[in-house]
Amino acid sequence: MFRRRETVPFAFVAESDRYRSNVAPPPRERASAGQIAGRWLLGLTIVAGLVGSLVLGMPALSQDQSSTQPEQSQADSGH
Repeated sequence: MFRRRETVPFAFVAESDRYRSNVAPPPRERASAGQIAGRWLLGLTIVAGLVGSLVLGMPALSQDQSSTQPEQSQADSGH
């Protein structure tokens, strides 16, 4: 149950800070033409959806011009 603590030479600890592995990761595979086209299509679809929602939502965001003018009912017109 007791852990044995061994002393570590300071030189080893200092050397471990600058240790670099000589094993390089494998190079990344280049995306195929289909994958690139798919990414472009996905991006274009997202942008088109945002623009479409903005175009359809603009009437709801605009202030009503008729609300600033006083409304007249038919009873006020004197019929």
